[in-house]
Amino acid sequence: MLHAAKEIKLGNILWVLSKKWRQTGAIFFACGVFMKLSRSVHFCWLGVVACLVMIAGCQMQPVAGAGAVASPAVQAPQGGIDRIKIEAPMVWGGEARCFAAMGCRLVMIEHEEGKVALHKIDGRTSRLLDRQTVAYHPDSAIWLSDSLVAAAVEATGSLDIFRIEGERMVRVHQAVVGFAPRDVILVNASQGQYKFLATPYSGKEVSWIDWHEDNRQAATSKKTRWCEAPWHPVRVSKLPGTQGGGIAVACLDDRKVVAVSDADLLATPRVLASFAAIARQARPSPSGHWLYVSLETGSRNARINMQSGELQWIQSPLTGSVSVAPLSDDLVVWGEDAKLYLQRLDADAKVLETRWLKTGGFSTGLQLIDLDGDGERDLVVLNSVDAVVDVIYGPLWDRAAERL
Repeated sequence: MLHAAKEIKLGNILWVLSKKWRQTGAIFFACGVFMKLSRSVHFCWLGVVACLVMIAGCQMQPVAGAGAVASPAVQAPQGGIDRIKIEAPMVWGGEARCFAAMGCRLVMIEHEEGKVALHKIDGRTSRLLDRQTVAYHPDSAIWLSDSLVAAAVEATGSLDIFRIEGERMVRVHQAVVGFAPRDVILVNASQGQYKFLATPYSGKEVSWIDWHEDNRQAATSKKTRWCEAPWHPVRVSKLPGTQGGGIAVACLDDRKVVAVSDADLLATPRVLASFAAIARQARPSPSGHWLYVSLETGSRNARINMQSGELQWIQSPLTGSVSVAPLSDDLVVWGEDAKLYLQRLDADAKVLETRWLKTGGFSTGLQLIDLDGDGERDLVVLNSVDAVVDVIYGPLWDRAAERL
């Protein structure tokens, strides 16, 4: 049987196909049925075949070539919510970064297009600066510094590193990972020396990579074993039973959350919690007190007390969630298909209030950052299936609706 991570990817394909069919004005009921069954391997592939037959002849939207400049995104308030939508197909990963003199820029991955794209966000408009081609299926991208970005690419088993020169991206290095990487995070950086952590699309090995900006041949890697399909690792400032922090990750196929301490990054990871459902993503609250965990099924999510290790369950109004972004210790945003739900919790994780925001697709990536400089955190929503990235401007709780 295919492992859960691959089933998720096949499910994404079905959502894309059904989306394109709906755009023709028809309602493809069968696609919806097959999608609901996509956790079953046989139904998933049957759904793919059926959808392909039904949508034959439908055309994809044209995509601008490398270096093309898009028109500024139009503000699109919905229900009193200030937001912009950035056209970008199937964005599996990316990161926004703000600069004192240049505003903010967003590097993102166009997964099926095989592109790394760079956008400028100026207040409440956006503009495409550059798009560069990489090998098949890039999955995530991060900023290393104000002038360097790195992208994890499956087909080449590498981290492709680009330097930002003006409004262009120039590839300067390709660091070998040793497997098809799903995610990359920056562990530390100092005086042009960088340490990355790359985690796999499938498999248990992770890779620690050291690279020096001035010596392109100096990239070295060391592998350790963690868990099956450790997606979306994140730095945490606290770990139960220790004086410091480390790195935590949700393991999709092993259905648990594990962590390693900064004191020994190469050690065997500790299991912080295990679940009966797929653990899709883990993210710490701003203080580090809680580690929130999005669980894909089971009608609940969870959080881990990063001082005591206590596990608390959080009731979900949906089947669960696929992404998470804590606004504070007791206020959290969860991502799902075409929607976000925000929950205010008490000390025991009881839900006090739930509010909602609409999104433009399957919202698997969330980043909180002040993009317009007004002191309020805004939310970048990466939709891994549809054709837009949502930027929703804060204050998020105040702008959210009590019901959709």
